[in-house]
Amino acid sequence: MEYTTLGSTGMEVSKICLGCMSFGSGQDWMLDDEEGRELVERAIDLGINFFDTANVYSAGESEEILGDVLADYDRDEMIVASKVRFPGANEHRNARGLSRKTIEQELEASLDRLGMDTLDLYQIHRWDYDTPIETTMWALDDAVRRGQVRHLGASSMWAHQFLEARRVSEREGLAAFETMQDLYHLAYREEEREMYPVCEQYDVGTMPWSPLGAGYLARPHEEFRTTTRADHEVENAGVPYHEFPASEEINERVQELAAEYDATMAQIALAWHFGNENTTAPIVGTSSVEHLEEAVAALEIDLSASDVEYLEEPYEPVPVYGHE
Repeated sequence: MEYTTLGSTGMEVSKICLGCMSFGSGQDWMLDDEEGRELVERAIDLGINFFDTANVYSAGESEEILGDVLADYDRDEMIVASKVRFPGANEHRNARGLSRKTIEQELEASLDRLGMDTLDLYQIHRWDYDTPIETTMWALDDAVRRGQVRHLGASSMWAHQFLEARRVSEREGLAAFETMQDLYHLAYREEEREMYPVCEQYDVGTMPWSPLGAGYLARPHEEFRTTTRADHEVENAGVPYHEFPASEEINERVQELAAEYDATMAQIALAWHFGNENTTAPIVGTSSVEHLEEAVAALEIDLSASDVEYLEEPYEPVPVYGHE
Protein backbone atom coordinates (compact mmCIF):
# COMPACT_ATOMS: atom_id res chain seq x y z
CA MET A 1 0.00 0.00 0.00
CA GLU A 2 1.03 3.58 -0.63
CA TYR A 3 -0.03 6.53 1.52
CA THR A 4 -0.49 10.23 0.94
CA THR A 5 -1.54 13.36 2.82
CA LEU A 6 -5.22 14.30 2.54
CA GLY A 7 -4.92 17.95 1.63
CA SER A 8 -4.63 20.43 4.48
CA THR A 9 -6.00 17.92 7.02
CA GLY A 10 -2.50 16.54 7.47
CA MET A 11 -3.97 13.03 7.84
CA GLU A 12 -2.03 10.22 6.18
CA VAL A 13 -4.43 8.09 4.17
CA SER A 14 -4.06 5.07 1.92
CA LYS A 15 -4.09 5.98 -1.76
CA ILE A 16 -7.24 3.89 -2.03
CA CYS A 17 -10.32 4.87 -0.06
CA LEU A 18 -12.73 1.96 0.37
CA GLY A 19 -16.23 3.10 -0.55
CA CYS A 20 -18.88 1.41 1.58
CA MET A 21 -22.02 2.07 -0.47
CA SER A 22 -22.17 -1.65 -1.24
CA PHE A 23 -22.82 -2.56 2.43
CA GLY A 24 -26.40 -3.30 3.46
CA SER A 25 -29.62 -4.52 1.94
CA GLY A 26 -30.64 -1.74 -0.42
CA GLN A 27 -29.91 -3.67 -3.62
CA ASP A 28 -29.49 -7.31 -4.67
CA TRP A 29 -25.75 -6.84 -5.27
CA MET A 30 -25.04 -5.39 -1.84
CA LEU A 31 -23.13 -7.13 0.95
CA ASP A 32 -24.64 -8.37 4.20
CA ASP A 33 -22.89 -8.13 7.58
CA GLU A 34 -20.66 -11.15 7.05
CA GLU A 35 -19.72 -10.26 3.48
CA GLY A 36 -19.06 -6.64 4.43
CA ARG A 37 -16.82 -7.78 7.28
CA GLU A 38 -14.81 -9.97 4.92
CA LEU A 39 -14.25 -7.06 2.54
CA VAL A 40 -13.26 -4.55 5.24
CA GLU A 41 -10.93 -7.02 6.98
CA ARG A 42 -9.23 -7.80 3.67
CA ALA A 43 -8.89 -4.09 2.95
CA ILE A 44 -7.17 -3.58 6.31
CA ASP A 45 -4.91 -6.56 5.61
CA LEU A 46 -3.93 -4.85 2.35
CA GLY A 47 -3.04 -1.63 4.17
CA ILE A 48 -6.16 0.42 3.48
CA ASN A 49 -6.88 2.78 6.38
CA PHE A 50 -9.39 5.12 4.71
CA PHE A 51 -13.13 4.33 4.61
CA ASP A 52 -16.00 6.38 3.18
CA THR A 53 -19.66 5.81 4.02
CA ALA A 54 -22.85 7.89 4.40
CA ASN A 55 -26.01 8.01 6.46
CA VAL A 56 -28.07 7.38 3.33
CA TYR A 57 -26.32 4.15 2.26
CA SER A 58 -28.87 1.41 2.89
CA ALA A 59 -30.56 3.73 5.39
CA GLY A 60 -27.62 3.60 7.76
CA GLU A 61 -26.81 -0.10 7.45
CA SER A 62 -23.50 0.70 5.77
CA GLU A 63 -22.37 2.72 8.79
CA GLU A 64 -23.45 -0.07 11.15
CA ILE A 65 -21.54 -2.75 9.24
CA LEU A 66 -18.39 -0.63 8.96
CA GLY A 67 -18.55 0.35 12.61
CA ASP A 68 -19.00 -3.24 13.78
CA VAL A 69 -15.86 -4.33 11.92
CA LEU A 70 -13.67 -1.40 12.91
CA ALA A 71 -14.61 -1.94 16.57
CA ASP A 72 -12.24 -4.93 16.47
CA TYR A 73 -9.30 -2.75 15.37
CA ASP A 74 -7.34 0.18 16.75
CA ARG A 75 -9.60 3.14 15.98
CA ASP A 76 -6.63 5.52 16.01
CA GLU A 77 -5.21 3.80 12.93
CA MET A 78 -8.33 4.29 10.81
CA ILE A 79 -9.61 7.32 8.90
CA VAL A 80 -13.41 7.22 8.71
CA ALA A 81 -15.55 9.57 6.62
CA SER A 82 -19.31 9.88 6.42
CA LYS A 83 -21.81 12.30 4.89
CA VAL A 84 -25.00 14.25 5.51
CA ARG A 85 -27.61 15.70 3.15
CA PHE A 86 -30.02 12.86 2.44
CA PRO A 87 -32.14 10.85 4.92
CA GLY A 88 -30.52 8.12 6.99
CA ALA A 89 -32.51 5.50 8.88
CA ASN A 90 -35.57 7.73 9.27
CA GLU A 91 -37.47 9.64 6.58
CA HIS A 92 -39.25 12.78 7.75
CA ARG A 93 -39.43 16.48 6.88
CA ASN A 94 -36.15 17.34 8.61
CA ALA A 95 -34.23 14.18 7.73
CA ARG A 96 -32.76 15.76 4.62
CA GLY A 97 -30.94 18.98 3.83
CA LEU A 98 -28.21 20.89 5.65
CA SER A 99 -30.10 22.79 8.32
CA ARG A 100 -28.64 22.86 11.83
CA LYS A 101 -31.39 20.51 13.02
CA THR A 102 -30.71 17.96 10.27
CA ILE A 103 -26.93 18.10 10.65
CA GLU A 104 -27.01 17.68 14.43
CA GLN A 105 -29.59 14.86 14.35
CA GLU A 106 -27.96 12.96 11.51
CA LEU A 107 -24.45 13.35 12.92
CA GLU A 108 -25.55 11.90 16.26
CA ALA A 109 -27.23 9.01 14.45
CA SER A 110 -24.17 8.34 12.28
CA LEU A 111 -21.83 8.32 15.27
CA ASP A 112 -24.16 5.95 17.09
CA ARG A 113 -24.33 3.54 14.15
CA LEU A 114 -20.56 3.68 13.70
CA GLY A 115 -19.98 3.22 17.43
CA MET A 116 -17.60 6.19 17.45
CA ASP A 117 -17.27 9.40 19.40
CA THR A 118 -15.61 11.31 16.58
CA LEU A 119 -15.63 11.23 12.79
CA ASP A 120 -12.36 12.02 11.04
CA LEU A 121 -14.14 13.58 8.07
CA TYR A 122 -17.76 14.77 7.79
CA GLN A 123 -18.90 15.76 4.32
CA ILE A 124 -21.95 17.45 2.89
CA HIS A 125 -23.27 14.98 0.33
CA ARG A 126 -24.52 17.71 -2.03
CA TRP A 127 -25.36 21.43 -1.91
CA ASP A 128 -28.58 22.44 -0.16
CA TYR A 129 -30.30 25.22 -2.09
CA ASP A 130 -32.88 25.75 0.66
CA THR A 131 -30.48 26.47 3.53
CA PRO A 132 -28.09 29.45 3.65
CA ILE A 133 -24.50 28.23 3.52
CA GLU A 134 -23.79 30.38 6.61
CA THR A 135 -26.24 28.25 8.62
CA THR A 136 -24.64 25.05 7.40
CA MET A 137 -21.07 26.15 8.07
CA TRP A 138 -21.89 27.39 11.60
CA ALA A 139 -23.55 24.05 12.42
CA LEU A 140 -20.60 22.10 11.04
CA ASP A 141 -18.10 24.30 12.88
CA ASP A 142 -19.94 23.66 16.13
CA ALA A 143 -19.63 19.90 15.49
CA VAL A 144 -15.87 20.35 15.13
CA ARG A 145 -15.69 22.40 18.34
CA ARG A 146 -17.72 19.77 20.21
CA GLY A 147 -15.16 17.18 19.18
CA GLN A 148 -17.64 15.13 17.13
CA VAL A 149 -15.86 15.89 13.86
CA ARG A 150 -12.19 16.52 13.06
CA HIS A 151 -12.39 17.79 9.48
CA LEU A 152 -15.04 18.92 7.01
CA GLY A 153 -15.48 18.05 3.37
CA ALA A 154 -17.86 18.58 0.46
CA SER A 155 -19.08 16.57 -2.48
CA SER A 156 -20.07 17.33 -6.07
CA MET A 157 -21.03 20.98 -6.55
CA TRP A 158 -20.15 23.98 -8.69
CA ALA A 159 -16.78 25.59 -8.06
CA HIS A 160 -18.42 28.92 -7.24
CA GLN A 161 -20.44 27.21 -4.48
CA PHE A 162 -17.34 25.65 -2.99
CA LEU A 163 -15.62 29.04 -3.07
CA GLU A 164 -18.64 30.66 -1.42
CA ALA A 165 -18.47 28.12 1.42
CA ARG A 166 -14.73 28.77 1.83
CA ARG A 167 -15.30 32.53 1.93
CA VAL A 168 -17.96 32.16 4.64
CA SER A 169 -15.56 30.08 6.72
CA GLU A 170 -12.76 32.60 6.29
CA ARG A 171 -14.98 35.59 7.08
CA GLU A 172 -16.57 34.03 10.16
CA GLY A 173 -13.50 32.19 11.42
CA LEU A 174 -15.12 28.78 10.97
CA ALA A 175 -13.75 25.36 10.07
CA ALA A 176 -13.58 25.10 6.27
CA PHE A 177 -14.10 22.35 3.74
CA GLU A 178 -10.74 20.61 3.30
CA THR A 179 -11.75 17.80 0.93
CA MET A 180 -13.75 17.45 -2.27
CA GLN A 181 -15.49 14.23 -3.31
CA ASP A 182 -16.61 14.56 -6.91
CA LEU A 183 -17.16 12.63 -10.13
CA TYR A 184 -13.91 12.22 -12.05
CA HIS A 185 -12.42 9.56 -14.32
CA LEU A 186 -10.98 9.10 -17.81
CA ALA A 187 -14.35 9.44 -19.54
CA TYR A 188 -15.52 12.39 -17.40
CA ARG A 189 -12.97 15.12 -16.73
CA GLU A 190 -15.06 18.29 -16.46
CA GLU A 191 -13.77 18.90 -12.90
CA GLU A 192 -10.39 19.82 -14.37
CA ARG A 193 -11.80 23.11 -15.69
CA GLU A 194 -12.73 24.89 -12.45
CA MET A 195 -13.00 22.65 -9.40
CA TYR A 196 -9.51 21.19 -9.38
CA PRO A 197 -7.73 24.53 -9.82
CA VAL A 198 -9.68 25.72 -6.76
CA CYS A 199 -8.70 22.59 -4.85
CA GLU A 200 -5.04 23.17 -5.70
CA GLN A 201 -5.26 26.79 -4.57
CA TYR A 202 -6.61 25.82 -1.13
CA ASP A 203 -4.72 22.53 -0.67
CA VAL A 204 -7.97 20.57 -0.75
CA GLY A 205 -7.71 16.78 -0.75
CA THR A 206 -9.68 15.09 -3.54
CA MET A 207 -11.56 11.79 -3.38
CA PRO A 208 -13.13 11.06 -6.78
CA TRP A 209 -16.22 8.88 -6.62
CA SER A 210 -17.00 6.33 -9.32
CA PRO A 211 -13.37 6.33 -10.56
CA LEU A 212 -14.25 3.57 -13.04
CA GLY A 213 -17.32 5.33 -14.41
CA ALA A 214 -19.85 2.94 -12.85
CA GLY A 215 -17.91 0.10 -14.44
CA TYR A 216 -17.76 1.66 -17.90
CA LEU A 217 -13.95 1.65 -17.78
CA ALA A 218 -13.77 -1.85 -16.32
CA ARG A 219 -15.11 -3.78 -19.31
CA PRO A 220 -15.44 -3.36 -23.10
CA HIS A 221 -18.04 -0.74 -23.92
CA GLU A 222 -20.28 -3.20 -25.70
CA GLU A 223 -20.64 -5.06 -22.39
CA PHE A 224 -21.58 -1.94 -20.43
CA ARG A 225 -24.72 -2.19 -18.27
CA THR A 226 -24.60 -5.97 -18.24
CA THR A 227 -24.61 -5.95 -14.42
CA THR A 228 -27.31 -4.80 -12.02
CA ARG A 229 -24.81 -2.60 -10.21
CA ALA A 230 -23.84 -0.75 -13.39
CA ASP A 231 -27.53 -0.10 -14.08
CA HIS A 232 -28.01 1.20 -10.55
CA GLU A 233 -25.04 3.56 -10.64
CA VAL A 234 -25.88 4.98 -14.05
CA GLU A 235 -29.51 5.53 -13.11
CA ASN A 236 -28.60 6.91 -9.69
CA ALA A 237 -26.08 9.44 -10.98
CA GLY A 238 -27.89 10.00 -14.26
CA VAL A 239 -24.66 9.86 -16.25
CA PRO A 240 -24.98 8.41 -19.78
CA TYR A 241 -21.34 7.39 -20.18
CA HIS A 242 -22.11 5.32 -23.25
CA GLU A 243 -23.47 8.41 -25.03
CA PHE A 244 -20.45 10.69 -24.58
CA PRO A 245 -18.74 11.45 -27.94
CA ALA A 246 -15.29 10.09 -27.03
CA SER A 247 -16.25 7.38 -24.56
CA GLU A 248 -15.95 4.40 -26.88
CA GLU A 249 -12.50 5.41 -28.08
CA ILE A 250 -11.29 6.02 -24.53
CA ASN A 251 -12.69 2.64 -23.49
CA GLU A 252 -10.92 0.93 -26.38
CA ARG A 253 -7.61 2.60 -25.52
CA VAL A 254 -7.95 1.38 -21.93
CA GLN A 255 -8.47 -2.10 -23.37
CA GLU A 256 -5.31 -1.77 -25.49
CA LEU A 257 -3.11 -0.69 -22.60
CA ALA A 258 -4.57 -3.37 -20.35
CA ALA A 259 -3.37 -5.96 -22.85
CA GLU A 260 0.08 -4.33 -23.07
CA TYR A 261 0.50 -4.19 -19.28
CA ASP A 262 -1.05 -7.63 -18.73
CA ALA A 263 -3.56 -5.95 -16.47
CA THR A 264 -7.30 -5.54 -16.24
CA MET A 265 -9.06 -2.51 -17.67
CA ALA A 266 -10.01 -1.43 -14.16
CA GLN A 267 -6.35 -1.49 -13.13
CA ILE A 268 -5.36 0.78 -16.01
CA ALA A 269 -8.16 3.22 -15.22
CA LEU A 270 -7.11 3.28 -11.55
CA ALA A 271 -3.42 3.58 -12.41
CA TRP A 272 -4.34 6.76 -14.30
CA HIS A 273 -5.81 8.11 -11.06
CA PHE A 274 -2.80 7.07 -8.96
CA GLY A 275 -0.48 9.05 -11.20
CA ASN A 276 -2.83 12.02 -11.56
CA GLU A 277 -1.99 15.16 -9.56
CA ASN A 278 -5.71 15.98 -9.37
CA THR A 279 -6.47 12.82 -7.37
CA THR A 280 -5.51 12.26 -3.74
CA ALA A 281 -7.31 8.96 -3.15
CA PRO A 282 -10.04 7.56 -5.41
CA ILE A 283 -13.02 5.98 -3.69
CA VAL A 284 -13.06 2.36 -4.80
CA GLY A 285 -16.44 0.81 -4.18
CA THR A 286 -16.61 -2.93 -4.75
CA SER A 287 -18.56 -5.93 -3.57
CA SER A 288 -15.74 -8.33 -4.45
CA VAL A 289 -12.57 -9.16 -2.52
CA GLU A 290 -10.96 -10.15 -5.81
CA HIS A 291 -11.68 -6.74 -7.35
CA LEU A 292 -10.36 -5.04 -4.23
CA GLU A 293 -7.10 -6.98 -4.49
CA GLU A 294 -6.85 -6.03 -8.18
CA ALA A 295 -7.32 -2.36 -7.26
CA VAL A 296 -4.48 -2.50 -4.75
CA ALA A 297 -2.26 -4.30 -7.27
CA ALA A 298 -2.87 -1.40 -9.69
CA LEU A 299 -0.67 0.76 -7.45
CA GLU A 300 2.28 -1.10 -8.94
CA ILE A 301 1.40 0.01 -12.49
CA ASP A 302 3.40 3.06 -13.54
CA LEU A 303 1.89 4.46 -16.72
CA SER A 304 4.34 6.30 -18.94
CA ALA A 305 3.72 9.92 -19.92
CA SER A 306 2.97 8.78 -23.46
CA ASP A 307 0.46 6.23 -22.18
CA VAL A 308 -1.32 8.90 -20.15
CA GLU A 309 -1.38 11.20 -23.16
CA TYR A 310 -2.76 8.36 -25.28
CA LEU A 311 -5.57 7.71 -22.78
CA GLU A 312 -6.48 11.38 -22.40
CA GLU A 313 -6.17 12.55 -26.01
CA PRO A 314 -9.66 11.56 -27.30
CA TYR A 315 -11.57 13.36 -24.52
CA GLU A 316 -14.17 15.91 -25.53
CA PRO A 317 -16.19 18.24 -23.27
CA VAL A 318 -19.50 16.87 -22.00
CA PRO A 319 -22.31 18.29 -19.84
CA VAL A 320 -21.63 18.52 -16.10
CA TYR A 321 -23.07 15.68 -14.02
CA GLY A 322 -23.15 14.56 -10.42
CA HIS A 323 -24.21 17.79 -8.70
CA GLU A 324 -27.75 16.70 -7.84
